[in-house]
Order: sequence, then structure tokens, then C-alpha cells
Amino acid sequence: MHNQEIKQLIEAADDAINKEDFEGLMEFYSADAVLVVRPGVIAKGKAQIRTAFAAIAEFVNHNLTVKQGNMCILEAGDTAMVLSRTLLDVGQKTDADHHSIERKATYVFKRDSDNRWRCIIDNSYGAELLDAAEQEI
Repeated sequence: MHNQEIKQLIEAADDAINKEDFEGLMEFYSADAVLVVRPGVIAKGKAQIRTAFAAIAEFVNHNLTVKQGNMCILEAGDTAMVLSRTLLDVGQKTDADHHSIERKATYVFKRDSDNRWRCIIDNSYGAELLDAAEQEI
């Protein structure tokens, strides 16, 4: 339940986010990946995902640190699901808005034709999406 290769990919992606290296970050994703920007808002494909990360950086005043806590990685063939405690240290418009957030994220990876793992679904909100969907009903 612990794929070291995927764990290292996630750590490298977090590092790219922290450094605002969004071009480098796109290597982490498949061409048709989906990113949950927030409940009810998704980005599809690398161009939209890159734009979303740039907008998030701007929104948090270029003060975002992402890291992972405990992870559980479940693999079946060329697909893997990662459950992770994602830790966000966020600074927004003013220092008074600075805070830390812990999310129970869900990521889905698939091996591509080059035998490299790529993220196909990036959902840092995890099952919280269910709560948002229930509020829409």
C-alpha cells in the first residue's frame, strides 16, 4: 500500500506548486487530467490546470505551501488511488488571513504508454465534494 514512485511524484509536484513552477508541474498530469479547484469548479486538461494554479497563487498572495502527511496508495494494474492528508499553509490578501488547512485528498494516477505514472484526477477536497453536492440539491 505504499508505492514509493508515486509518493515521490506527489512530493515533486508539491515542490513545483510551492515554487510556482507551473510549467514543470504540468509534467505531473496526463493531457486529459481533471483538477478540483474547489467544490463545483474543475479544470480539465493541462492548459486549464496551469491557469487554475496561477490563479490560486494570485488569490493567496503567492503564499502557499503544500505538503503531504500520511498516504495510503492502492494499486490495480496501471491505476492507483492515493488517499492523503494534504497540508496547506495559506496566506491570502493580508497577514490576518494566514491559516493552515488539512484536507483528506484523493488522487488517481494511471501509467501512461511510456510507463510513467501521471495524475488523472487531482481532488484535494476528497469526500468533501459530497457535502458540496448535497448542498446543491
